[in-house]
Amino acid sequence: QLQASGGGLVQAGGSLRLSCTASGRTESAYDMGWFRQAPGKERTFVAGISSDGGLTIYHGSVEGRFTISRDNAKNTVHLLLNSAKPEDTAVYYCATGMTAWRWVRYGNKYKYWGQGTQVTVSS
Repeated sequence: QLQASGGGLVQAGGSLRLSCTASGRTESAYDMGWFRQAPGKERTFVAGISSDGGLTIYHGSVEGRFTISRDNAKNTVHLLLNSAKPEDTAVYYCATGMTAWRWVRYGNKYKYWGQGTQVTVSS
C-alpha cells in the first residue's frame, strides 16, 4: 500500500514537499514514479526514481524545479516542488510496481498507486 501526503496550498514561487510511504512490501526494491492529474486533463508523468536512487528522470515541464528523492530505510519517496507555478495545480499520485526502468514514464505500466494528494498553487 502506498500513502501519499504533503499536499496543500502554496503561493506561486513557493515550495512544497510531497511524500509517499509504502507499507506491506519492500518499497526499496522498486522503481517509483510520481504522476499528476489536473481537473479535466489526463494523468501525466512528473518524475521517476530508480530503486537505488541512482537514476532520476523528469518531465520537461518540471525539470530544474522539482526534485525526486528516496529514503529506502524509511520506505519513502519524496517529491520537492520548488518555484511552484499555477499550472502545477493537480492531484499528485505516487506509483510503483513497474517491470523495467524503460517504462518509468508510462502510467499503465505501474501496478500499485497511492490515493493522491492535492496540490494547489495560487497566483
